[in-house]
Amino acid sequence: MDPILKRLNFFYRSVRVLIAAPAMAKGKYRRVQALRATRYRAVLMLFLGLTAVLLALLILGIVSLPVGSHVSPPIPFSSLTALRRQTSEWRRGEGLGTRGKQWTQVLSWEPRAFLYHNFLSKEECEYLISLAKPHLAKSTVVDDKSGGSVDSNVRTSNGMFLRRGQDRIIRDIEKRIADFTFIPAEHGEGLQILHYEFGQKYEPHHDYFGDPFNTRNGGQRTATMLMYLSDVEEGGETVFPYAKANFSDVPWWNELSECGKRGLAVKPKMGNAVLFWSTKPDGTVDPASLHGSCPVIKGDKWSAPKWMRLEEYKV
Repeated sequence: MDPILKRLNFFYRSVRVLIAAPAMAKGKYRRVQALRATRYRAVLMLFLGLTAVLLALLILGIVSLPVGSHVSPPIPFSSLTALRRQTSEWRRGEGLGTRGKQWTQVLSWEPRAFLYHNFLSKEECEYLISLAKPHLAKSTVVDDKSGGSVDSNVRTSNGMFLRRGQDRIIRDIEKRIADFTFIPAEHGEGLQILHYEFGQKYEPHHDYFGDPFNTRNGGQRTATMLMYLSDVEEGGETVFPYAKANFSDVPWWNELSECGKRGLAVKPKMGNAVLFWSTKPDGTVDPASLHGSCPVIKGDKWSAPKWMRLEEYKV
């Protein structure tokens, strides 16, 4: 071949290579970019998945973040249920003394009423009684016309009030009540300690107010946590005569007094507590929450009601 033609042919091939090279490089670049984007997406999805799992574990209380320099050693648990129970108890705080096995029993949905077994320890019950004994006075009722406190034969017990947050033990109990009811402690009135001796009672009544005066601070009473500080040999039951339930279904039916059999009744037991709602879920008052304390027939009765408001109650 002529040397000139050879040179032209070589020049032609070189030009083709130069023209094709950018396109080939561009295609290779796109493939590399696509591969990198795929890897980035995979890493991002893995990170988001691990974050979601960690948040779920934190919410369930299965793991916790250490606070400060102290990290508690791991506690062995036999099951996830035991782990959740232990975490829940730790959050509520131990309080004074040791409480027995705790469980909840649904009493009624109209009114909404629940029985918490071993809500207080024996030591907590005795402590509250010891605070109250030197200061007991005749219990009163609220006058619907004036909103003031008046003596009445419908309530014959003796009682006194403790200040909200009065000491560490009371604050622990109030926090426990707030944790169980999901009502902030700031919505609660001070604990009242009541003592019923032989024949003393409280006729059926509502805890919500019928006057415009007592709702100015905190609004209407929405719920009551009634804690039993002592056992009662006979009588002294809390009875709900308007409850929509089969009264004889309770396991302690045969142990009730005649008064207790006139409604849905709870027999007092030291450490137990009854939570019942004076309002319906829409905030209106619930007439079915009518309740009373049956006369004590044998022994005596100590109890501690905690009333909670719809709004913050200023003390």
